[in-house]
Amino acid sequence: MKLKTLLVTGSSGLIGSEVVSYFCNLGWKVHGVDNNMRADFFGPGGDTRWNQQRLLGEHPGFQHHELDIRNRADVLRCLEELRPTAVVHTAAQPSHDLAASRPFDDFDVNAGGTLNMLEATRQHAPEAVFVHMSTNKVYGDAPNRIQLRELETRWDNDDPAYADGIKEDFSIDQSKHSLFGASKVAGDVMVQEYGCYFGMKTCCLRGGCLTGPNHSGVELHGFLSYLIRCNAEGRTYKVYGYKGKQVRDNIHSEDVARFIHAFIQNPRCGEVYNIGGGRANSVSILEAFDRAAALSGRKMNFEYVDKNREGDHICYISDQSKMRDHYPTWDIAKDLDTVFREIYLATTKRH
Repeated sequence: MKLKTLLVTGSSGLIGSEVVSYFCNLGWKVHGVDNNMRADFFGPGGDTRWNQQRLLGEHPGFQHHELDIRNRADVLRCLEELRPTAVVHTAAQPSHDLAASRPFDDFDVNAGGTLNMLEATRQHAPEAVFVHMSTNKVYGDAPNRIQLRELETRWDNDDPAYADGIKEDFSIDQSKHSLFGASKVAGDVMVQEYGCYFGMKTCCLRGGCLTGPNHSGVELHGFLSYLIRCNAEGRTYKVYGYKGKQVRDNIHSEDVARFIHAFIQNPRCGEVYNIGGGRANSVSILEAFDRAAALSGRKMNFEYVDKNREGDHICYISDQSKMRDHYPTWDIAKDLDTVFREIYLATTKRH
């Protein structure tokens, strides 16, 4: 029997590295593509070489490829050589703030790079399952139109239709996305189209707050990882608008990898899922401060900036009902306490 082969882009990042470890442990042959562009985007704090070296040390069968997904010829050659069973595409420029200052880089990575991966897969591995890490920013700031109520430590949806969060049929039109959100929309729709038009087995995972202990969080991207690191090191965390009551639902990278495995085992064409921690794993910035302080024994230092980030969500919770309906054996395994504890322990160990 031929060994199953997985190709992971962005393999040194949070989700990419989790997927690498997960499938290596299942006995798959795993190839990773990464050129550490996160360090270019975010400086030394975003450098992921440590994670690349960790993967190479822990998984002897893992093979790293230093490749830029914007390079169409190299991507085509890579897929022609490997012809994988499945592709998990996590490589991206992930910050809506950074996109405004580097729009060409943002679009070339998020839209152009995704197209390169899709077409190379169609040409050389058309039967492969293609999983794309999209983002909830494809909905732009439209979730902010949902009626909200203000509680002591958070904003919450006050419309019964959204009691369990945002569903996949929520509109992506007529809203402010940020340039990052727009480039991710382009990639997201293209992944759907390769499924619908060419019949490829593709899905878009529109992530909420994806997190975990192997995240190289920075101020512009990696909310929970960066917040916990600021607390552990006694640094000042900047809160941008909404009274610090903005809410995110957090999902551990291992739970994401488990869902990806479920989809690869039973794939569909051109699907979309909102993948997040749901209401049970939701937390506001103020609530996260208290949780981090309880772990470290150190009070959170923060500075409030009375201006929200462009296109930022006030309250975003992913409705998991479609995921659970299509894949009933999948569920969240890492609760919020576990997520915080693992990130805190990893942060204090590394720094």
